[in-house]
Amino acid sequence: MKNVEVCLTFDLDAESAQIRREDEPVKVSKGQFAIQRGVPRILELLEKYNIKGTFFVCGWVVDKYPGTIATIRDAGHEIGAHGYLHEELDKLEFNEEVVIHEHTDKLLEELDISVKGFRAPYWKLSKNTLTIIAEMGYRYDSSFMDEDRPYIYSVPESPRNLVEFPVEWFMDDWILFETHQKSPTEVFDIWKSQFDALMEMEDLKDGKKVYTLTCHPSCIGHAYRITVLDRLIRYMKSKQARFHMMYDLAVDYLL
Repeated sequence: MKNVEVCLTFDLDAESAQIRREDEPVKVSKGQFAIQRGVPRILELLEKYNIKGTFFVCGWVVDKYPGTIATIRDAGHEIGAHGYLHEELDKLEFNEEVVIHEHTDKLLEELDISVKGFRAPYWKLSKNTLTIIAEMGYRYDSSFMDEDRPYIYSVPESPRNLVEFPVEWFMDDWILFETHQKSPTEVFDIWKSQFDALMEMEDLKDGKKVYTLTCHPSCIGHAYRITVLDRLIRYMKSKQARFHMMYDLAVDYLL
């Protein structure tokens, strides 16, 4: 069997970055699309195929839209942390960063969400980030680009290990749709080609072939784009792909 394990992940920033930058109203409204249309369409699509996804959520979004976060939680999806105001963590002092992680964690705890995973905003880590989250009890990260399979990461200055789920720019909807303005056909072909290649890759063992897709509700949630994700899911299911929340796969690596 040439099985591929699939993690569908969603970075729920909403308008947090625009608020931090004090952007003008139209830019702020673009982030708000995530709440108005993006998340509902994603949840409907995942329910259609009985798939559980992983949502990385900024603490500010939890504060601003607790009802949306509760809806994601109640649908059975995993929720991980993604900074507070979508900060560039590499520009923060140690104590500043600790406050951000602890505050976001506390906000999610208040919604009965136990956070196990983290993804860095902009995929920018400071030299302290993984040590901080490991000491907080997180079990995995999804920010590096050094591999195409998950692996155990030995955290500096900590007795704890994390499972790392690597990412890539071409597996990010924002880069393809927003930055490069690629067509739906081009995006589907890129994502499908990566899936097909993982299936056939002989240096990856079954069980270690993990396809991680990063999407943003404010991007993939647009009508013509959500149909690309729908088509991709149907294709992967036809190839017997297995869909997972990230922490469920992380447990297998930690055992």
